Amino acid sequence: MRDWISRGAALWRPGFEAKATAGAAREPKPMASAAAQAVAQAPSARTTRERLQATWRRGEEALSPRVLRRTLAELQAIVDPRASEVEGGRRAKAFAERYAQAPAEERRDAWLLMSEQFGPDPKKIQSAREHYEAAQGTPEEGAAEIKLRRALVSPRTRLLQRFAAFPEGMRFLVDLRAELLPHLKGDKRLLPLDAELETLFSTWFDVAFLELRRLSWDSPASLIEKLIKYEAVHDIRSWGDLKNRLDSDRRCYGFFHPRLDGDPLIFVEVALTDAISDSITPLLDETAAAADLSKATTAIFYSISNCQTGLRGVSFGDSLIKRVVETLKEEFPKLKTFATLSPIPGFRSWLTKQVPADKLAAWDKPLELAVKAPERQELLSWAARYLGKELQDGKPVDPVARFHLGNGARVERLNWAGDPSAKGVKQSFGLMVNYLYDPKRLDKHRTMLSHGEIPMAGAVSDLYR
Repeated sequence: MRDWISRGAALWRPGFEAKATAGAAREPKPMASAAAQAVAQAPSARTTRERLQATWRRGEEALSPRVLRRTLAELQAIVDPRASEVEGGRRAKAFAERYAQAPAEERRDAWLLMSEQFGPDPKKIQSAREHYEAAQGTPEEGAAEIKLRRALVSPRTRLLQRFAAFPEGMRFLVDLRAELLPHLKGDKRLLPLDAELETLFSTWFDVAFLELRRLSWDSPASLIEKLIKYEAVHDIRSWGDLKNRLDSDRRCYGFFHPRLDGDPLIFVEVALTDAISDSITPLLDETAAAADLSKATTAIFYSISNCQTGLRGVSFGDSLIKRVVETLKEEFPKLKTFATLSPIPGFRSWLTKQVPADKLAAWDKPLELAVKAPERQELLSWAARYLGKELQDGKPVDPVARFHLGNGARVERLNWAGDPSAKGVKQSFGLMVNYLYDPKRLDKHRTMLSHGEIPMAGAVSDLYR
């Protein structure tokens, strides 16, 4: 009878109830795998408030009301004001360890609790807001503003701060958000948790706390392997390819945070040349001889990769490029030009919505078009219009253009057959673009963009006039 009861209990015992010894016997589920499982799960129709007051769970709900209440109590204990910082961090670490062992659908219940049960007190907000409005123009205005600010701070903020307190806590939170992001469109209840994480990350990962490091062939093997893992623009095909990108005429720099244990946040690959590059092929040619650094006048940023999905929305690119430009100038005083060689990833998909199918068919084999072929000139004209005119919410439609133009660059030149690879042809008919970073005009270009005008060289804007 005792064995029968034990087996029955095991059928409903959730991941958050599992004993530490049982959890230690299993391998933690990878974040990516858990996220993939959770995508298939439909979000519960009941709020956590309704479920906490219920007796039975519905079929699609992971945790029973009883276990949900217990999980909420564990989260509340983390932010208990009677608990010291050390004790709060210890409780947060214990919860994070159980979370790592829990199935994806149970993790989602933990997200919902954090999102729905740790919001600010609406009565305090209303009272503080009324006080602030009444105090406008009086000596009490400043004190009223402070009161309103404090009322808007949610217990959720304190909860996440406690998770960040233990050594692996920052990695835990970054991975949690990476797992959470794919579910935001399908479950709006998770938006407060995501917004809170993004706000905290913007502070915790401010550039003042980041370290710029050069990555070279002499860097630790574990770090070099991460370049292969995170490269998002031009896949690294082999160790020879990687060595070429770290050769004497190349530089690679990344931003690092002290709490992420040597994992880069973002990195940029740079080629030192004597002119602005118009094709990615020679830059990726492993057999090409290294450039003469004594003649280098130009730095080409040919790949920029964000490494941490969980830090989406936290901007590093602007500061990274500025810091790299300053570092390169110190090492190579002759460098005068700083530009990119960038893909145009959204061009083909945008163009398919602008022209009929028979027109697209004329560009099926763009690399075979003659220099003066009208189809070639027309395609360049469309590309110039895409980069120079297409805005959405005041920002360039193309994601790479949005990044560089937002950082103060300008569209400098379109390059035919800049990327003749299958990926390049599929994305943009093989076209690539140079964005020019002129340190003296970055602020001017940002101002232009803020007024809906995209900074462009005359040779590019002439293509669509």
